[in-house]
Amino acid sequence: MATHTLHTAATRGHADHGWLSSHQTFSFAGYYNPDRVHFGALRVLNDDVVAGGKGFGSHPHDNMEIISIPLEGQLEHKDNMGHTQAIHQGDIQIMSTGSGVFHSEYNGHPTKPVKFLQIWLFPNKLNVTPRYDQITLNPADRHNTLQQIISPNPDDAGTWLYQDAWFHLGRFDAGFATTYNLKKQGNGVYVFVIKGSFTVDGQALAERDGLGITGTDNIAITANSADAELLIMEVPMQIN
Repeated sequence: MATHTLHTAATRGHADHGWLSSHQTFSFAGYYNPDRVHFGALRVLNDDVVAGGKGFGSHPHDNMEIISIPLEGQLEHKDNMGHTQAIHQGDIQIMSTGSGVFHSEYNGHPTKPVKFLQIWLFPNKLNVTPRYDQITLNPADRHNTLQQIISPNPDDAGTWLYQDAWFHLGRFDAGFATTYNLKKQGNGVYVFVIKGSFTVDGQALAERDGLGITGTDNIAITANSADAELLIMEVPMQIN
């Protein structure tokens, strides 16, 4: 029987630094909840808003897979691997930080905010040579379907990372139903509602709610509102 772990939007941690508003599903920086440290290999799920002209100065990371999914606006990325890139809605950015990288992220627009999801996964290989990847996808390709954006396989759809994890985005009409079939036995699924409302595996979810599911091979998904959007993150539950 499947086990559910529900994290409603209102129960997330919140940090307001003026220039940054961050809602944190799992313990991060000043927010600590011993019951919410990680979901398997999923370590961080931050729902961030960066004010115009502001951003994160250069800072280090190592041995973490870091995914950025812009929801609105443009984020300027710069790192010590020589990448200076802008990411927009429709882009997916991945850094395999491995043996160590420094990077910065800024909102280049003077007044408009940037909204993006910042996600960290524990990798299945340590101290790899750091890598950066960025892809642009067509949001129309996820209308009433699940669009794969991340997998462990460089030759598969989307981009890839050092973990047996698969990410999908979907945008659905009200009443549309589908099923997500897990790719690897023993993995769990964390579903995050970006917009609208859903019923997932029998659980009602509102905007920005999250639901972790383990002990199942598939999950049933029904959109309960028009233009409803969600992110599905399938991850190993055992950390290597």
